[in-house]
Amino acid sequence: MSKVLVSDPIDQVGIDILSQVAQVDVKTGLSPEELVRIMPEYDALMIRSGTRVTKEIIEAGKQLKIIGRAGVGVDNVDVPAATRQGIVVVNSPEGNTIAAAEHALAMMLSLSRHIPDANASVKSGQWDRKSFIGTEVYKKTLGVVGLGKIGSHVATVAKAMGMKILAYDPFISVERAEELDARLVELDLLFQEADYITLHIPKTPETTHLINAEALAKMKPTTRIINCSRGGIIDEAALAEVLKEGKIAGAALDVFETEPLGESSLKSLGKNLVLTPHLGASTAEAQVNVAIDVAEQIRDVLLGLPARSAVNIPGLRPDVLEKLRPYLQLAETLGNMVGQLAGGRIDSLNIRLQGELATNQSQPLIVAALKGLLSQALRERVNYVNASIEAKERGIRVIETRDASIRDYSGSLHLEAQGTLGEHSVTGALLGDGEIHITSIDEFPINVPPSPHMLFTLHRDMPGIIGNIGSLLGSFNVNIASMQVGRKIVRGDAVMVLSLDDPLPEGILSEITKIPGIRDAYTVTL
Repeated sequence: MSKVLVSDPIDQVGIDILSQVAQVDVKTGLSPEELVRIMPEYDALMIRSGTRVTKEIIEAGKQLKIIGRAGVGVDNVDVPAATRQGIVVVNSPEGNTIAAAEHALAMMLSLSRHIPDANASVKSGQWDRKSFIGTEVYKKTLGVVGLGKIGSHVATVAKAMGMKILAYDPFISVERAEELDARLVELDLLFQEADYITLHIPKTPETTHLINAEALAKMKPTTRIINCSRGGIIDEAALAEVLKEGKIAGAALDVFETEPLGESSLKSLGKNLVLTPHLGASTAEAQVNVAIDVAEQIRDVLLGLPARSAVNIPGLRPDVLEKLRPYLQLAETLGNMVGQLAGGRIDSLNIRLQGELATNQSQPLIVAALKGLLSQALRERVNYVNASIEAKERGIRVIETRDASIRDYSGSLHLEAQGTLGEHSVTGALLGDGEIHITSIDEFPINVPPSPHMLFTLHRDMPGIIGNIGSLLGSFNVNIASMQVGRKIVRGDAVMVLSLDDPLPEGILSEITKIPGIRDAYTVTL
């Protein structure tokens, strides 16, 4: 009989599900050394956020088939180590969707009607109705930043309450927004027009301090901000300043840059600010939902069935996985590159399997390409299971073609994407040693391995271009690791690919395009 270790407190319903197919041992508070010692006994491990599943623990699990995290994130699991061992890692990406959406709505209404302060007032023996005159949300404009699952549910409920919905999400199609009766707008317009702004986006380098002093200055004096997504999206010092000065009407925050919230000017503010201690997923139902979701997936995997929310590579037989693993990385890398080149909202992705790949199973490669394509927008939230669903929800049209006659390499992939920045294509292949090489960009032949920081230019093939770019990058202290030019005809159009040791400083891209002969320039970060 299979054995499952539950190393963090889990709702009993999850344990009951696991007990149908396995012996379940609940042992919480174990040290890393204790986990390494007992892990060889177990076929599955179920955790929450308390247990850190390291490479050492994973490698000790000689029988381990699946690691289940009862929650959304898997940042406490070494996923690459698990993948290398052929261990499926699953989570519950939708278990707290409703809880988080409802908390955002509750925060909006609490802020509008001064419920926390009114409650405190009555409990202190006062009956002060005049101090707590509120604001109705009916017929007000709600700006939803991030129209994913949580943001979409907030928009749906707010619409039912009579609110008008504006939305900003560069990765959502107009058709998807129209289904929700939301109007897609640019972020500046949303800041200017919304009476309420609710944030439902991950924290990334691009979204850190998205709500800063400049953004706050664009808002109306009646604007109220709700953040139940991630701390750090709002510049808390700038927010405290405008709230003190009455430049916006209020804010409600469930998440903070540093948690628990320590010394902060936010704590001194009055009824125009509502603060809660990261309660977005803290409902009895959400805890039950994630326990059921993950326990069912562990049960299914132990029974030989595929998992539905794997964050690495789900449901593939070991022989298929072993054969496709290097090509999956190729597909994901190419998807990431072409997504950045095409930019913003992607309308379509054309995937062509070439050479020996034309006779292989295609769906895992398509999913890997979509995971790469969406990785800039969704970061850790996109995986091999949900990539196709996320692409469909964003209105991305996927076209698959095969061409076994192309024999430049034993097997290669060609990806073409239509996006905000136009149509771009990337072709890549595996060399004999398994190393990924980019073999064409926008149909221009090249042969370079991908690198963490890359610069692409489209230019006229003319003397001085390479020297001018090198000099410009040098003046900004940017070191070039390698460079290659691809062209079709002499003195025609050409592309240049530069691998850089560091990311480009802000503003340098526009300087590059000012060089005579340079038609366009793009950066790609992998």
